[in-house]
Amino acid sequence: MRFLAVFAVPLVSAIALLPAWAAGPDPKGAGPRAGTVATSPIANPLPQPATTEEPPPLPSADSVDPSRFGGRQPDAAYGAYQRGLYKTAYNLALVRAKNGDPAAQTLVAEILSRGLGVPVNAAEAARWYQRAAEQGVPEAQFQYALMLLDGRYVKKDVKEAHALMQAAAEAGNTLAQFNFAQLLVSEDPSEAGLARAVGYYERAAAAGLADAQYAMAQIYANGSGGRRRDDVRARSLLLMAARQNYDTAQIDLGQWLIEGRGGERDLEAGFNWTKIAADGGNVAARNRLAKLYMAGIGVEPDTNLAAAWYIVARRAGLIDPEMEDFLDGLTEEEMKQALQKANRLP
Repeated sequence: MRFLAVFAVPLVSAIALLPAWAAGPDPKGAGPRAGTVATSPIANPLPQPATTEEPPPLPSADSVDPSRFGGRQPDAAYGAYQRGLYKTAYNLALVRAKNGDPAAQTLVAEILSRGLGVPVNAAEAARWYQRAAEQGVPEAQFQYALMLLDGRYVKKDVKEAHALMQAAAEAGNTLAQFNFAQLLVSEDPSEAGLARAVGYYERAAAAGLADAQYAMAQIYANGSGGRRRDDVRARSLLLMAARQNYDTAQIDLGQWLIEGRGGERDLEAGFNWTKIAADGGNVAARNRLAKLYMAGIGVEPDTNLAAAWYIVARRAGLIDPEMEDFLDGLTEEEMKQALQKANRLP
């Protein structure tokens, strides 16, 4: 079970960072960019979101939602933060934070947790998150809950983390909704636990979170969590997540389009989605793309590209017996050309 966090607080490996996602070019009128890290296929009965181990980019002036810091903006401090003047923002917010302003406390915690203009100090950030959480700031509740689950900078307290995560989720924090659903499933991996989690996955998916959209696609694809199997809805959710740079969804959507599951069969679009994930570095997608080139599904058959894409996947540790047999059947010259082509692939 994995969780999503927003800030670069060094948490345990069970806590991952939210992948950056945005719309981009579209192979068939639906626009994704290159993908992140894949986990399980759609056949898995429980949601298994993709994640990334890279820290998120620093916030820009036009990308930070002031509501994250509580009911009101910490005025000049928030303005300085927006402009990237993090040290100034910290100094201004600290005064108000000490006077009990929950928005300023949350801002101070974020700056400390990410080391923006000041040295990283996760333990001090935890104290400020706690103070703001006690005053009901959903962002602080969510971040402090993650720290309580981690137990590195505060005493581990799963029960308190559960309560805070739920409070943040009920207040509408999208990441908290997804993570609370993950927490519920980790606490009770049975069908009943998933049924309790579905409502939170659903709310996060409706808010546009790709991880939650993929989770709901799995739920509908498998008819689990109290939901009837609905391939049409599952495919729609896969498309939403795929458009947001979610490579696991891109792989599954490609396969569904090729199979005609949940809608019309579209070999070309299925190939295109698979290639987008492969171009983004997804190893499973690279192997699958090799097979599409080999069989000429959605694309003209190309032995050279089939071999090259499998070589790239094999270099990453993936071994496919079918593709190994395919390579064994190549001539020495064909293998040489495939290696040259593989060296030029992304």
